[in-house]
Amino acid sequence: MGKGVKVAVVGGVFTAMVGAAGYGAYTFVSAVGGDGGPGASAAAPRSGPPDGAEVKKASGAFFAAWEKGEAAQAAALTDNAQEAGALLEAYGEDARISGVRISPGKPAGTTVPFRVRATVTFEGRSAPLEYASELTVVRGKSTGRALVDWEPSVVHPDLQEGDTLITGESEQPPIEAVGRNGTVLTKADHPSLGPILATLREKYGDKAGGTPGVELVIRHAGDASGGTPADTPLVTLRKGKAGKLRTTLSAAVQAAAEKAVKQHADASVVAVRPSTGEVLAVANHRADGFNAAFQGQVAPGSTMKIITAAMLIDHGVTTMNGPAPCPATATWQSQTFKNITGLRPNENATLADSFLRSCNTAFIKLIDEKPLTDASLTREAQNRFGLGRDDWTTGIASFDGRVPASGGPDRAANAIGQGQVQMNPLTMASVTATAITGTFRQPYLVSPRLDGRRLARAEGLSAGTAAQLKQMMRLTATQGTGQKAMAGLSGDIGAKTGSAEVDGNATSDSWFTGFRGDVAAAAMAQQGGNGGDAAGPIVAAVLRAAG
Repeated sequence: MGKGVKVAVVGGVFTAMVGAAGYGAYTFVSAVGGDGGPGASAAAPRSGPPDGAEVKKASGAFFAAWEKGEAAQAAALTDNAQEAGALLEAYGEDARISGVRISPGKPAGTTVPFRVRATVTFEGRSAPLEYASELTVVRGKSTGRALVDWEPSVVHPDLQEGDTLITGESEQPPIEAVGRNGTVLTKADHPSLGPILATLREKYGDKAGGTPGVELVIRHAGDASGGTPADTPLVTLRKGKAGKLRTTLSAAVQAAAEKAVKQHADASVVAVRPSTGEVLAVANHRADGFNAAFQGQVAPGSTMKIITAAMLIDHGVTTMNGPAPCPATATWQSQTFKNITGLRPNENATLADSFLRSCNTAFIKLIDEKPLTDASLTREAQNRFGLGRDDWTTGIASFDGRVPASGGPDRAANAIGQGQVQMNPLTMASVTATAITGTFRQPYLVSPRLDGRRLARAEGLSAGTAAQLKQMMRLTATQGTGQKAMAGLSGDIGAKTGSAEVDGNATSDSWFTGFRGDVAAAAMAQQGGNGGDAAGPIVAAVLRAAG
């Protein structure tokens, strides 16, 4: 409990008197849970949304206790006193934040915006802290009292579940990340790089030659993958010496990627150089800050047909100019698959025809041809394209795809990028790079020479298979489903579109991958619809910027 708080125990219930200028004095009675208890009123609890007076009183009482550093009292005014108390206690003790002054804004219904001004102090050094946040007042389920609806973001808008605030010497020295041409890459110039730059600092700060400073940071909880995200710096009290960290990114391509993904919610894109594996750009437009471009695990739709086509060619089932009939429907082990709406059947289609029009049924009709098995697509992905082995070392956390050996209907669904297949823009950009060069070069963001890590290896493709895949992608970009998105791009270009149906979503995820010269890029826009409509323009913008 915070210093200076006077508490009396009356009949098993805590009673405290607190007050602050601007809010008036008040008395509250609360159980530890912040929602009634043994001493709660016997009167029937109120129901319905809190009215304006209740919102003002509840928020004002919470602000007053917070300003005075009375963590327990402020927490008791929320609907989750235990979690609120721990974070509010850390706010003063671990984060060393004091002198808190809160300026409420005009409520919008039960939501109250506010601005916080405070001071962070550590070992004789101080720095101002200022930010805006908001809270919502709800009615307690059992007592009917007006309470602050507890979310970590009430304390700071960047806080999420499990996060806390800490001030002290940095765990890693700061870095100055620079692009391939020496341009300094900052979060201010490239906002979606923020989490990635923080991760690079955490991993390479002690290798880049810098010295740590003193900061107020958000210490994040572990994520769903089992990793721990890098700290998010908020205030610097003593600057450390930044070490220079060279990356493979291109500032110009990165800027184009950032601008392109902003056109769609939950969109991500990656660009790589096929001749080297260097990542030229990685951008995400997401509210959660997740690096879906590198770590996403979702179905890639028909962009997967690049790998499926390679499997068909490598196993002698057909060739680019060989037969791949495109019927209206195809049935595999009692499950019927269809094509996209409006696609005309063509029983005389070649593999190139079915590829450029993205005919699902053509690929499904061919996957039971000998010598193909349930594991053939898996082996093609792993051995030729370097996917699904969990061995990529890009320089930051990444997911290298999943193409499991599947029987039943999933064998057919996997072939068209549904079923159990999982990819992200990084893996699909790599697939395109392997397809057009015949050589698998594991993508990387930081040179392995910096830390001695080993890049993943794979067999790659024969020259004949690569030539056919590249030509089919060229046809898709100039005559097929990728034509509209790639229009206006000069030089040697190619593409593959995709749309992935996701359970529970009315609109499919949009996928697109393409190349122009020695640049390959892939993008996804979740719930973006057809591949050429949302993801296609993102890829085209990135390829255009790459020159």
